[in-house]
Amino acid sequence: MRKFLKGWVHALFLVLTFVPALLAGFGHLKPMYTFFAHGFATVPGGIGDYLRGAYYHLTLRAFDLSSRISFGSFFAHPEASIGKNVYVGSYCILGRVAIGDGTLLASGVQMLSGGRQHTRDTEGQAFSGGEFVQLTIGSNSWIGAAATVMADVGSRTTVGAGSVVTKPIPDDCVAVGNPARVIKEMVSS
Repeated sequence: MRKFLKGWVHALFLVLTFVPALLAGFGHLKPMYTFFAHGFATVPGGIGDYLRGAYYHLTLRAFDLSSRISFGSFFAHPEASIGKNVYVGSYCILGRVAIGDGTLLASGVQMLSGGRQHTRDTEGQAFSGGEFVQLTIGSNSWIGAAATVMADVGSRTTVGAGSVVTKPIPDDCVAVGNPARVIKEMVSS
């Protein structure tokens, strides 16, 4: 019965977010996509969680409805994919990222689209013209509060709170610090 009701609730919110997703070209009209992503990020509680999930299901490359995006969090780019049972805490900003099943992000995590999105011209003025890359976060990983991720993170990996990931982190380990470095490797059984 619970699964049935949850299915109906998801269907209702998909209907409610269809027009905004349509106006955003289902993720292809970037200004409109961003407008609605920011707007839905500010809706509190369970209603906000369902609205964000439905909107991202319709606009991202992939978004499983079993995943949850908390208050204040949004995807800066529609070129993202989210697996099953992913949890994104409050106030996270996510770029071009592919997040595997069962991964958990604490509050305040930033996942940039690589480390070279902004470049400088010959006079030293900063401008957007850099390189955007797709980051991959493996399944069943944990990214601690206020971590900044600019490189891939493996499956079953823990990134400590406040860490800055500038180079790829392998599977089955714990990485902490700025820049993040592996301090413990887990043995898979």
